[in-house]
Amino acid sequence: MKKILVVDDDKSVLQMFKDVLEPSGYKVFLAESGNEALTQYKKIKPHLVIMDVLMPKMDGVKTTKEILKLDKKAKIIVVTAVTKPGLEKNCVKAGASAFIMKPFEIDKLLSTIKNMVGGKR
Repeated sequence: MKKILVVDDDKSVLQMFKDVLEPSGYKVFLAESGNEALTQYKKIKPHLVIMDVLMPKMDGVKTTKEILKLDKKAKIIVVTAVTKPGLEKNCVKAGASAFIMKPFEIDKLLSTIKNMVGGKR
């Protein structure tokens, strides 16, 4: 079963991802901060990370860079509602594999994940 780490400081967003991804056959782990994401990443070595951008202390761009220091092959999808000019470019430059704007279509998210890590196994 593929492991996905979801990083977001909003508990309701974390729960939404869990509710969407688990029925699709993924094992979902949750982190509410950049620091927690780094700890979880080392522990569970997920196949994919779904990363929010705006978080207190360590934002998603910095967390993405730190995860890639731990694992240069890490696959990270940035999911955000922020429409700041240049943000997508900064995220990709930091090492994000994909960028999805909120609100998003669940089918688009699932197909992006499947393209990046394959199916359930």
